[in-house]
Amino acid sequence: MESPIISLKDVVISHAEGPVLSHVNMDISAGEFVYLIGKSGAGKTSLLRSLYADHEIDEGEATVCGFDLMHIKRRQVPLLRRKVGIVFQNFRLLRDRNVHDNLAFVLQATGWKRSDIDHQIMVALEAVGVADKAGSSIYRLSEGEQQRVGIARALINNPDLILADEPTGNLDPATSSDIIQLLVNINRQTGTTMLISTHDFMMIDKFQSRMLVCENGTLVDPQQ
Repeated sequence: MESPIISLKDVVISHAEGPVLSHVNMDISAGEFVYLIGKSGAGKTSLLRSLYADHEIDEGEATVCGFDLMHIKRRQVPLLRRKVGIVFQNFRLLRDRNVHDNLAFVLQATGWKRSDIDHQIMVALEAVGVADKAGSSIYRLSEGEQQRVGIARALINNPDLILADEPTGNLDPATSSDIIQLLVNINRQTGTTMLISTHDFMMIDKFQSRMLVCENGTLVDPQQ
């Protein structure tokens, strides 16, 4: 039986003020599409950051894409992040570079050969429907186009897992629907596992899938 792509057992995640989440147990299988929901401040972002080794886990057992997060070495973190694509609410694009150069920056940082970079960038941009924007400045893009570039950046290394933190938080309802539909299509076409933090219940209702809930300082699976 194949191991879960994410496996957490009795995990505790804290800030300086104290625990944010405790007794967190979660298994997500390869190819799943899962929503992570909860009120603001419930711990969704802290949990996602922990999954790509940007926030320390205090206790428990945690494995993501085959990496043991409790014993991961600093030199292994870039290897983990090649397997995990990250999509942010506020896009986090480099505004002094055009679309092509935003993606090239990621590929250069992860060791791609220069001869392969242009082809890989166009593959990623075509996958999200903005191949015609490769030479565009970021400030000339709509917010929906910026998020598509953000998704292309997350896809650029052909990850096993995409973590999206409120990917529709800054978007209008029609654009939000387009973005979630895009993530659903990527999941179905490539088998890339998706864990999407959101409080956009209109989108959850329209694109129904498994949900996990951050509430009362822990993680709840309503299906169990």
